[in-house]
Amino acid sequence: MGAYILKRLLLIVPTLLGILLINFTLVQFVPGGPIEQIIAETEGEGDVFAGFAGGAPADMESRYEGAQGLSPEFIAQLEAQFGFDKPPVERFLSMVWDYMRLDLGESYFRSIGVTELILEKMPVSISLGLWSTLIAYLVSIPLGIRKAVHDGTRFDTWTSGVVIVGYAIPGFLFAILLLVLFAGGSYWQIFPQRGLTSENWEELSLIGKVLDYFWHITLPVAASTISAFATLTLLSKNSFLDEIKKQYVMTARAKGITERRVLYGHVFRNAMLIVVAGFPAVFVAVFFGGSLIIETIFSLDGLGRLGFEAAVARDYPVIFGTLFMFGLIGLVVGLLADLMYVWIDPRIDFETRET
Repeated sequence: MGAYILKRLLLIVPTLLGILLINFTLVQFVPGGPIEQIIAETEGEGDVFAGFAGGAPADMESRYEGAQGLSPEFIAQLEAQFGFDKPPVERFLSMVWDYMRLDLGESYFRSIGVTELILEKMPVSISLGLWSTLIAYLVSIPLGIRKAVHDGTRFDTWTSGVVIVGYAIPGFLFAILLLVLFAGGSYWQIFPQRGLTSENWEELSLIGKVLDYFWHITLPVAASTISAFATLTLLSKNSFLDEIKKQYVMTARAKGITERRVLYGHVFRNAMLIVVAGFPAVFVAVFFGGSLIIETIFSLDGLGRLGFEAAVARDYPVIFGTLFMFGLIGLVVGLLADLMYVWIDPRIDFETRET
């Protein structure tokens, strides 16, 4: 198993390199950039995209939209400041070398290191991702098992209706519904509308801080969990139904083994393999896909919102830094899922399987 783990860890390097290369290449063809952003602010336009809708510039010899009236020396100074006076290949290799030394650079517009910025925002996204995934698994697995055992009963029917409705509701729509109902929108003011902590956080006791944290995180986690909960419940039920119908289950029952031991001593281990395989997908979906929308709706200052704001401002070091961290976390979580495979079923051996 040690050789397999080492192989997977070594594969992280070329995978991250490929992610950075693809996104760096795409950025070269995207209109606008940090220099255009500064030019737009200097000219009073306020937005780099304003120049794209205004037709061709008066001075067609200018390399940048809206750069009329600015001296070539000023433009050259900006290029040197951001490193755009160097060829793209040299810029990319320099970035990779810095990343190998865990130097993610400095934000173009915030005057702060990207690493510090990511570490500052990461707790919010980690909180959403971990709590949503854990709650989804803790609720979905027992519910899926119970639905499988009582397949076709009234309990299975009405819970399936609830699950389908939960799956059909988009996370952002459910988030807005929660705000309207429970955050003072139109009905009850039970939970706060924004933030991860209260303004008097530092004045609270340890227990008070814990309660305040869970008070703020309840609605965002509920909105993030809804779709994952529905998918995992159906996956758990179907996995158990498939295993219950197999010959070894009938044999175990014929030997007089109790139903509880059959379910949790034999069926559970085999049925949970496919559910465990979905752990990375669930965590990554919540951490990547839902983080931006949920963080924006509940005014949470996390990585998703940071990446979006960086993309709008063309803050390339922050964009590539967040992509690097998202990719690294996704790859590590995938490795942890394989280790959980082995923990649940020791018969699995990744080192001897054919590739």
